[in-house]
Amino acid sequence: MSKENVHITPVRTYLAVGITLLVLTGVTIGASFIDFGPYNVTIALAIASVKALLVAFFFMHLFWDNKIYLVIFAASLLFFTIFLTFSMFDTTTRGSIYPEKAEPINSQAPIYNK
Repeated sequence: MSKENVHITPVRTYLAVGITLLVLTGVTIGASFIDFGPYNVTIALAIASVKALLVAFFFMHLFWDNKIYLVIFAASLLFFTIFLTFSMFDTTTRGSIYPEKAEPINSQAPIYNK
C-alpha cells in the first residue's frame, strides 16, 4: 500500500461520531418510554440503522474506501430494514384478517402472566 492511499482520520471526527452515537442511544432509550403503537419497532430499527451506518462509515473507514462498498452496505441495510418493517406490519394486522390468529394459541403460557 502506497502512502497516497493511507487515510488518517482526525481524533475530533472519532469524538464527534462517538458523541453522536451516545446521543442516539439516549434517543433510543427515550423512545422506548413513548408508545408509538405499531411503529415502536420501526422507530427502533431506524435509529439502530443510523447508528450502524455511523459505525461502518467512520470506525470501519467505509466512508473513505471504494464507494461501491459503501453503496452495497447502505442498500443492504436499507432493504433489511424495509423487509423487517413489512414483516412487522403483517404481524400487527394479522388479527383483522384471521380472527383465530389474533389471540395467543395458549393464553395460559408463562409469558402472558402479569
